[in-house]
Amino acid sequence: MNTSSSSLVGALRDQRVRQRAIQLAVLLGLGALGAWLALNAAHNLQRSGVASGFGFLGDRANFDISFTLIDYSPKDTYARAFTVGLLNTLLVSLSGIVAATVLGFLLGIGRLSRNWLIARGAGAVIETVRNLPLLLQLLFWYTAILAPLPRPKDAISLAGIAFLSNRGLTLPRALPQPGFAWVAAAAATALLAAIAVLVWAARRRRLSGQRFPSGRVATALLVGLPGIALLATGMPLDWDIPQLGAFNFSGGVTLGPELIALWLALTLYTGAFIGETVRAGILSVPHGQIEAARAVGLSRRQALWQVVIPQALRVIIPPMTTQHLTLIKNSSLAVVIGFPDLVAVFAGTALNQTGQAVEIIAITMAVYLSISLPIAWLMNWYNRRVALVQR
Repeated sequence: MNTSSSSLVGALRDQRVRQRAIQLAVLLGLGALGAWLALNAAHNLQRSGVASGFGFLGDRANFDISFTLIDYSPKDTYARAFTVGLLNTLLVSLSGIVAATVLGFLLGIGRLSRNWLIARGAGAVIETVRNLPLLLQLLFWYTAILAPLPRPKDAISLAGIAFLSNRGLTLPRALPQPGFAWVAAAAATALLAAIAVLVWAARRRRLSGQRFPSGRVATALLVGLPGIALLATGMPLDWDIPQLGAFNFSGGVTLGPELIALWLALTLYTGAFIGETVRAGILSVPHGQIEAARAVGLSRRQALWQVVIPQALRVIIPPMTTQHLTLIKNSSLAVVIGFPDLVAVFAGTALNQTGQAVEIIAITMAVYLSISLPIAWLMNWYNRRVALVQR
């Protein structure tokens, strides 16, 4: 018996050794292939007289960028231009993810509504948007909807403080005054407190079954605390209202038609796919759960948000994560309509001027990977939190 046990242990050990040896050999092979490719690329670049390295990031860019979130001029460096493109990509991606998620839940729930008009309308939106190429939708919003808008002098006025024209949407710009830092600190504190209340209330309901009006309390914190800080500091905030000049608006901040078209296309396209995911998740919850919720006195709305949606999330989250990551990658279509995102600014203009193709493409790929991985990790963490089976 001991001999048999020793033989079995030895066989298992030999199998593990073989597996590890194979894995090590594969890793060494991949490393050698990568090193050969890198050396070959460096040799070809040197033979072609193309400079290599990342020193070009400190050189003067000598090109303008139409939309920036930070100060920028052609006298700035390529590193500054890269930062501008990165911030523009983050703006479109993150705002698109939030808007598409909200829209997707509305469409998914609306498609299951008992109201015939709401259900058919949501279904028509989902089926139409999902079955049209995103590039075609992007061009539709840019050329067919936003381009024919009137010129600035005939702009559509929105309450006299915002204006919509073929130059984009011009909005008032906030001008913080001395003392506004206290308001910002109060807003940050309110956000942290609201998150803490929501987490505590969810844990309390899970452990004891007792409910707490966490939504109303969180809203009161988010509105009340910054409001009190504004009043206490004497409203340290002015507004730069746009004024029509000879050819365009002066003052305020203008969201160009490229940004609006890209945001609308990404939001609607991704929201339609999320809507189908939400519908599938809701339908995966057994109908008996809804009947039980109604039997204990919950309304249809309460049953949906307190019983059905929490159980449906375990089905909704994984494919919704995929849609979020796809939206980030699809934002690179901005180059088609001229919005200065990371690809247009850095992998387009900067690459053409410097010829540093290997370095610029490597940086661009690393950026998209660095944006996608944290979002995927966060969504996977949340998915584990809502899963019925904890691992």
